[in-house]
Amino acid sequence: MGFPPEPSGRVVITGMGAITPLGNTVEEFWARLIAGESGIGAVQQMDVSDYPTKIAGEVKDFDAELYLDKREAKKVDRFIAFAAAATAQALQDAKFPTDDEELKLETGCLIGSGIGGLIMMSDQTKRLWESGPSRVSPFLVPYMIPDMASGYTSIIHGFRGPNTCVVTACATGVHSIGDAYHIIKRGDAVAMVAGGTEAPISPIGMAGFCAARAMTTNNEAGARASRPFDAHRDGFVMGEGAGVMVLEDYEFAKARGAKIYAEVVGYGMSGDAHHITMPDPDGDGARRSMLKAMKSAGITPAEIGYINAHGTSTPYNDKFETIGIKRAMGDQAYKIPVSSTKSAIGHLLGAAGAVESVICVLALRDSKLPPTINYETPDPECDLDIIPNVARDAEIEYAMTNSFGFGGHNGTLIFKKTVE
Repeated sequence: MGFPPEPSGRVVITGMGAITPLGNTVEEFWARLIAGESGIGAVQQMDVSDYPTKIAGEVKDFDAELYLDKREAKKVDRFIAFAAAATAQALQDAKFPTDDEELKLETGCLIGSGIGGLIMMSDQTKRLWESGPSRVSPFLVPYMIPDMASGYTSIIHGFRGPNTCVVTACATGVHSIGDAYHIIKRGDAVAMVAGGTEAPISPIGMAGFCAARAMTTNNEAGARASRPFDAHRDGFVMGEGAGVMVLEDYEFAKARGAKIYAEVVGYGMSGDAHHITMPDPDGDGARRSMLKAMKSAGITPAEIGYINAHGTSTPYNDKFETIGIKRAMGDQAYKIPVSSTKSAIGHLLGAAGAVESVICVLALRDSKLPPTINYETPDPECDLDIIPNVARDAEIEYAMTNSFGFGGHNGTLIFKKTVE
């Protein structure tokens, strides 16, 4: 297959895959999200009797053997299996020619994870204490390290282009797609498989976030516990899953007759340099990330039709993100529809920005903006146009997504509706 002699400078999305608490395909997930459903409920994967938080956004009925052979499906950590599944879906959706050996040399992988194999770590640590070091699996390290989502994916499909990994906590998914966008834009690859994956619902993962007092303890609320921007929010709900996109050089995608969902046109990054877990109270890091994304896209706040907010449902994040949006958008901030889909699926940590990027692209495709469910009591300090409880019809040209991570990592992506 012929490649463009020079990179076109444009990067488009031709395929998407998703494993989420609301469904294990993109279309099932999207339909249920738009319908205002919730994927949050009592934790089933582990005993949470002794944990302050007893709810999560779990992936249901996931069968790794649909995407991996039986032996590998049982061996790999759940976060790797999620990545493999979402990647397989995205490649199939893109009708990507995976048997083209020349193309494989120009196709890379950039699937990040905020934490990596916490389930593998929990299981093998228990085995160490109970049975001694000789009983620890030789696969502990390779299937625990976050980069193995990308590495394993490249091995499965034989992609020998750039193969790397981003680990920036909850900003991982956005940074992964953004960095893949840059790789294609500068001509280092013709196509990239990019996104994020996470499977943190494990004894050590739940214990760590409970100890940090970051998660809600409103267990009785169940599906209604995650309530971003609501005055009564009290912490995030942990989620799991993966989101993966196939990104391609525009001219290459066009030449092979690929379906084009949208174009990646803006990417911004910044650092807070403030605190290991708390966002910058002035919202300055968020502000600069959004401004850089708009600058790279060559657009103004008036052109942004939708913001998928980081919106974790913690008291600090939602307040400080609101400040950042106001500072970046000026008076236009009050006119831009905003929602946090973490209200429906929880916080997927390193996969969050990738799944939320999929949401932005589908919002552009279908002219529908997903709601913030459980939004009942407006917080006067979060006085934006929060889409409450019911999806909104809206023809938009540009959609933005924000992600912010522990350590002060900020990332923003902007997608444009592609009209051929």
